[in-house]
Amino acid sequence: MICFSYYLTSGEEPQMRITVFGATGRIGAAAVQQGLDAGHKMTAVVRESSRFELTHPSLELVRVPGLTEVEPLAPALDGADAVISGVGARGRKDGPVASTATHVILEAMWNADVRRIVAVSAAPVGPEPEGDSFRNRRLITPFVGAMLRDVYADLAEMEDELRRSGIDWTVVRPPKLTNKAVTGVYRTVIGGNVPRGHLISRADTAHFMLAALNDPATIGQPVGIAF
Repeated sequence: MICFSYYLTSGEEPQMRITVFGATGRIGAAAVQQGLDAGHKMTAVVRESSRFELTHPSLELVRVPGLTEVEPLAPALDGADAVISGVGARGRKDGPVASTATHVILEAMWNADVRRIVAVSAAPVGPEPEGDSFRNRRLITPFVGAMLRDVYADLAEMEDELRRSGIDWTVVRPPKLTNKAVTGVYRTVIGGNVPRGHLISRADTAHFMLAALNDPATIGQPVGIAF
């Protein structure tokens, strides 16, 4: 089912302690900023060598060597209510970034007794939506799928990791990402992809990821999102 979605970021939701992995990426950074704007307490997890200049009284910064070992992640999850993961490959040659990092994050979550995660994937990992255009089905999707085969295989394995985890997970599957400002208005499909959904901004993807944390209908589900 397709629903037009509008989620407020005005602090109406209960205040949470949210840990964001991949906080230097554009989706992760947007989630951190929007979470702070909504009155949440945010923890940004970044690599030791990364630049991260945002400061805020409700923001904690945790620097780690990487997302390959469980123990260094413990301080980032201490007292957390939920996790947002914007972790993923930046290009075709990065290797299985999302699946390997998510495996470690999930183990750290179990150790810290944190049971809610929303992670970003990609629309091509999901099924073709009913009513999609011929151009999408026969030209764009097959071409993009072939070009980024390894990236999508990594994301599919990440999704499998989440399904096996026993954690309350949600996967958000955006199509092509843009850098436009957050609008809070977009379409979502729980369990599928959005027909003729070509674009979504990174900011609106982060917006929905924050909103999904308190939406029980999204638990254990992939969710397609697009304008």
